[in-house]
Amino acid sequence: MSSSSGGFRLDRPVDVGYDHILGPGSAQITLVEYGSYDCPYCRAANAQIARTRDELGDRVRYVFRHRPITGSDIAVRAAELAESAPDEETFWSAHIKLMTRSQTLTDDDLAAVAADLKIASLEEDDASQIAQRARDRVEADRRSAKASGVMFTPTFFINGRRYDGAWDEASLSDAMLGRLGHRVGAAALDFVSWGPSAGVLLLVATVLAVALMNSPLGPGFEHFWEQDFGISLGAAEFKTSVRHWVNDGLLTVFFLVVGLEIKREFTVGRLANPRAAALPIAAALGGMLVPALIYLAVIRSGPLINGWGVPMATDTAFAVALIFMMGQRVPIALRVFLTAAAIVDDIGAIVVVALFYTSSIDVIFLLASAGAALALAFLNRARVFQVAPYAVLGVILWACIYASGLHATLAGVVLAFFIPTRPPPDLEALAAQANTIISAEARRGSEVLRHGPSLPSLKSLEAIKDRLESPADRLLRKAGARSSYLVLPIFALANAGVEFPADVTTALDPLMLAIVLGLAVRKPLGIVGASALAVRLGIANKPDEYSWRHLAGAGALAGIGFTMSLFIAGEAFTDPMDFTVAKIAVFLASVLAAGAGVAILWNAPTASAPEGRSSVEGTAVGTA
Repeated sequence: MSSSSGGFRLDRPVDVGYDHILGPGSAQITLVEYGSYDCPYCRAANAQIARTRDELGDRVRYVFRHRPITGSDIAVRAAELAESAPDEETFWSAHIKLMTRSQTLTDDDLAAVAADLKIASLEEDDASQIAQRARDRVEADRRSAKASGVMFTPTFFINGRRYDGAWDEASLSDAMLGRLGHRVGAAALDFVSWGPSAGVLLLVATVLAVALMNSPLGPGFEHFWEQDFGISLGAAEFKTSVRHWVNDGLLTVFFLVVGLEIKREFTVGRLANPRAAALPIAAALGGMLVPALIYLAVIRSGPLINGWGVPMATDTAFAVALIFMMGQRVPIALRVFLTAAAIVDDIGAIVVVALFYTSSIDVIFLLASAGAALALAFLNRARVFQVAPYAVLGVILWACIYASGLHATLAGVVLAFFIPTRPPPDLEALAAQANTIISAEARRGSEVLRHGPSLPSLKSLEAIKDRLESPADRLLRKAGARSSYLVLPIFALANAGVEFPADVTTALDPLMLAIVLGLAVRKPLGIVGASALAVRLGIANKPDEYSWRHLAGAGALAGIGFTMSLFIAGEAFTDPMDFTVAKIAVFLASVLAAGAGVAILWNAPTASAPEGRSSVEGTAVGTA
């Protein structure tokens, strides 16, 4: 992880009259440490902090808060002993002695510090009161540490932001001085850690695409996406439009992430338990089938009938972003339900694209695709955990699927299925190995300062780092961010741009009506109806954490189609006017669905105190 994380901030501001502080109140930098006196890493970091304070002088103030190591009685007693100091000067004297005693803190160390504090000479009542105040203070710091997201010691906060970088003097100084690289990284992590960020970025890209298409720059913007780009080798060449590179190539990363998420959910996630998975699966099936049937009821025949898959899809980024933005108004369990349903919806969309939006099939390349898939399966069975061989075969698989006539993005899903997982690592063994390597390097002294760690040590440390995550988890973590913050916004720029001609709303009313009804009206009805039927039949249980009104709101939000709806529309409609109408309909339906979902959920009563057994009897908005 880079230098700072935006996921957690200091829960309690620094209090001059309460906290233990070294440095002036006017300092531009505040460094807060949650540490433990029985932690060897806190001891090591303490020396670095001292050097950093010497370097920065009055520009930094240092604050120490207690977070005794869990399960360590001597750590708790040491913290309470330091808090028994009568004043700040004595506290810092005790703090330094405890931090610089022997490598492993002992009762003799505590006795020596207690003697300096003259604890034994106090009257019994005074000693009892001081001990109680010390316990209360340590416990308050513990609660603050938990609320601030502290998981280990030492953990540092720089100007209220958790610092997750290296503890060496240079790294700490860079972070505290706010140098450009640190500021850019911190701002990016802050944005990514904000729940609605992916949906907001997707919305910005969409609005930008529409604005550009309806401005004087529109023709040039459209020409950019339509110009051919590719490679040529003599007479052979492979070229396609930039838009097709986005839709057939770049979007493969999105489908890879979807495939990895599906794999995770069905193995260790929310869909691994059949009983827990039954409700979102039923909801997703209803949310796909009902809109498709309504579309076919409106568009009975003709070339437009091929668009029945457009109103089936849910845009997870937009829907979950709105859930996040409503905060405490929405139970966490409802977010889990909507995310799980959207994943099942993604499976349906993948199947629909594979089976119904493929023109002609080249059998030779289809067999070559199968061969690439078998090679991936062999790597998986052989327990090859390096990502590079899978990436090479994934590119070959993509090319073969593209040439076969199937949609090339399916390569992402197939590749995800074969990316290997592995058993959880033995963290104690890995930590011992890492400590051994680093200790051995530290003994080399000046040689390490001149040349850095040895190559064998670096390779061993890299192997330890790689073992901490399975290839599937690592790829999902890295590709997931790129999918949300790069691939989908570029897809929106390439596909969401639509001109609004004056006659478009009257030219093809049935198509617009079919899509808007399917997404904004029939999709939520399908989700709620299928969920109610599954509960009534005893197939699924609805959690008590959310009511039927909450579920109806989630169903409405699922009517936000966008990404996959635009993708399927591009495959379904070859006529540019049909595609334009479909895009406008998807936009309109998504806006209506978002508005309806927010309106339903905004003041929905909590369902924490259920009014009886879970059932579908009574009104749909009653608490179940």
